[in-house]
Amino acid sequence: MSSFDLLHPGLQHHVVNSLGWRELRPFQEEVIPVVLNGDHVVVIAPTAGGKTEAAILPVLSRMLTEDWRGLSTLYLCPIRALLNNLHIRLSRYATLVGRTCSVWHGDTSQSERTQIGREPPDILLTTPESLEVMLVSRKTDAQGVLGQVRVVVVDELHAFAGDDRGWHMLSVLQRVSKLAGREIQRIGLSATVGNPETLLQWLKSGAKGHGQVIVPAEVARKKPDVQLDYVGSIENAAIVISRMHRGEKRLVFVDSRSRAEELGSHLRQLEVKAFVTHSSLSKDQRARAESAFASENDCAIVATSALELGIDVGDLDRVVQIDAPTRVASVLQRMGRTGRRSDLVSNCLFLATNRQALLRAAGLIEMWRSGFVEPIAPPPRPYHVFAQQIMALALQLGGVERQAWREWIGLVPAFAELSETDAKDILDHMIALDILWQENGILWFGRRGETEFGYRNFMDLLSVFTSEPLFTVKCGQSDLGFVHELSFAAGKQAEKTLLLGGRSWMVTHVDWNRRVAYVEPVERRGRSRWLGSGQSMSFELCQSIRRILVSDDEPSLWSQRARAEMKEAREEYSWVQEADTAIVSSQTGLAWWTFAGDRANAAISQRLRELTVSVVESESLSITIACGVSQETLSEAITEIRQAGADMLKVDVEPEMLEGLKFTSCLPETVARGILQARMADPVAITSVLREPYRNVTLVE
Repeated sequence: MSSFDLLHPGLQHHVVNSLGWRELRPFQEEVIPVVLNGDHVVVIAPTAGGKTEAAILPVLSRMLTEDWRGLSTLYLCPIRALLNNLHIRLSRYATLVGRTCSVWHGDTSQSERTQIGREPPDILLTTPESLEVMLVSRKTDAQGVLGQVRVVVVDELHAFAGDDRGWHMLSVLQRVSKLAGREIQRIGLSATVGNPETLLQWLKSGAKGHGQVIVPAEVARKKPDVQLDYVGSIENAAIVISRMHRGEKRLVFVDSRSRAEELGSHLRQLEVKAFVTHSSLSKDQRARAESAFASENDCAIVATSALELGIDVGDLDRVVQIDAPTRVASVLQRMGRTGRRSDLVSNCLFLATNRQALLRAAGLIEMWRSGFVEPIAPPPRPYHVFAQQIMALALQLGGVERQAWREWIGLVPAFAELSETDAKDILDHMIALDILWQENGILWFGRRGETEFGYRNFMDLLSVFTSEPLFTVKCGQSDLGFVHELSFAAGKQAEKTLLLGGRSWMVTHVDWNRRVAYVEPVERRGRSRWLGSGQSMSFELCQSIRRILVSDDEPSLWSQRARAEMKEAREEYSWVQEADTAIVSSQTGLAWWTFAGDRANAAISQRLRELTVSVVESESLSITIACGVSQETLSEAITEIRQAGADMLKVDVEPEMLEGLKFTSCLPETVARGILQARMADPVAITSVLREPYRNVTLVE
């Protein structure tokens, strides 16, 4: 008897006869009894490996067998596009067995939301933020809509767990569980994660039920086709893309929205049918590009990391990566978009536009070949999320008792560890600043709280992230998307030319009060600007780059151009050795090449700045010390740091750094600084660097 036989007979019938599936995949069979038993589970399987079906089939079976009524199943995704994509598929599965499926996110109309509130579907696809809107909105009967929830499926689990959205999601799920009066079964889906057991414990935190990780057994698959080429510029990358793989569908990843626009423009000039999609395009523009791309064959779509997730854009032939991301997991996600047809293998062509990108790509490829995937580490001390949840609970309950948060979100691990003293200090701080107001132990919004977190239905409160200062771009009555206000920085003038959606637009008027820019199409090329986070590299990636520089190996997957450029890089850094670090002296000063990553180097450089009383800067691979500091002085400083140990090194948090942490004003300054210091710490990397010997190297110009 197979696990398939455990499913409800009606569901079995439709799987075989309506869907035409002859059998389920082995790991899908393995998931069925776990979900039917009500256990929590994390499923790790490649992109397009059938994870969604592995989760939803046994959930539908329980729905039928146990006669669940009302909204019983939540399906959470990190982005709207993925929700829209999955809605089509899940609606079909639900309809086959007489059940319903709806979607609710920021683009859902009020009439659709009203309908969901009046007649809740069996399955609701949504984001954690939209789920919180349901909890606090006066237009929604939260108890009536969410009171029957029994299961939550979290797709792209790694995308939540690695940042504050994960803590927010766990908090909202705890509140739904409290509302429903039951423990909610949690099912997490991910394609790439290095520590699935840890991720399972994080997902099921506060829940008593058993949990299990299911990973498909290795199957015989063709080796992925990965290649690395050096092209030297974004223009040359466009030429290579235009000439290679003609007649095929290519998905091209870039590291920023600006570069997506730039590359899309170059490709169109080379007569490539190119589409551009990124988060700052309007909903209609994104949908139009993705829909057109899905139906085309000989074309390219240029995208940022948004299409790294499992949005269906049809059968892809090729994935092209301009330069490189900073994580192996991203490479696997992107490469996994290909190879879904039996006649194709997964593939990824890296096109490096500069030497640094070449080294980064080569390092990632080496890590991938060794089987390394980054572990997911939820960010420590999310106390700003705690403050946000206190306000959200006040909004949900019409005022919240001071200690009631422990009933609603106290099982979230980071909050369970919060001492009474720390919680009291945060609440007292919010009351002292009039963010909260207290009467008879009941908390509500003070004047500053209402002002700072939104009269507009408190919507600003329901997002954990600080938004960029963006302008809506309009051509006539059509919304084209958004650009950063820096696009208009010089004198706030009109008649600037923007690049948006791969096309050029002349700005005819800027309405600064409404933050709207009006444009019309133009032939000359423009540019658009957004702020990005840069390329921060981990300790593991930096160490991989060092191994690449030291090695003489030239893998066959490197092109001749890549080999030639790498040869020059190795000659330039011929003093690099794998067993030690190097203090390099040149006309511009000293540079300590640690290959330790951003966080470790930032902490070390902070202490060096204090000990040498000089200008010290850091980046991922090295720490630079301004002219005037001798090698002897630097050596003495390093010796003192070594004696003190890694625990004594902390990065000073500047006031402007706190601006990137939303709800900072709700926290005492010492608490806010402590959050960032904990998140910037990398004791393993620091310890490794301090343990290694170092050499003094003098470069002759």
